[in-house]
Amino acid sequence: MGLRETKRSRTRQAIQEQAMRLFLERGFEGTTVAEVAEAAEVSSMTVFRHFPTKEHLVLQDDYDPVIADRLRHRPAGEPVLHRIAASILDGLAELPPDPRLLLARTRLILYTPALRARVWENNHATQQVIVAALPDDDPFEVQVAASACLAVATTVMVRWAETDGHADLRELMAEALAVVTR
Repeated sequence: MGLRETKRSRTRQAIQEQAMRLFLERGFEGTTVAEVAEAAEVSSMTVFRHFPTKEHLVLQDDYDPVIADRLRHRPAGEPVLHRIAASILDGLAELPPDPRLLLARTRLILYTPALRARVWENNHATQQVIVAALPDDDPFEVQVAASACLAVATTVMVRWAETDGHADLRELMAEALAVVTR
């Protein structure tokens, strides 16, 4: 990554960290984008350059490229459903070691109607990333398999949040994905 991309990534991370801090302190609805920008020491325009909507400050993450990369490295002869499930599971290794931010994000999504309503849109975008990562496979089959795995992942995140993050996320994901890949 070049200097420009490194700076862009740091700015994006700072904005998202300040947004999460403010959302957790004041609530999602009680925090404005202008307040996030001020806390991150950037302009509102800079916030919107990195995050097209206020909801993206919470929902946007770097997990989709990880899944796509993992998919590209799976054996081509493996069934599509198994490739996607394994890629989602293996991609958990890329999550930050401290799960508190992920737990806070998950709870914020669960308890904020505007964010909860966006989960389907977020999953659809991830589905499209998965389809693009498997160009040699039947797109409809990939869409169906991706939808099944993403529904599992959403269910797991809810269950994990209900355990206050005490359950092992990877074990929970493996157990749940096994239900659909049997």
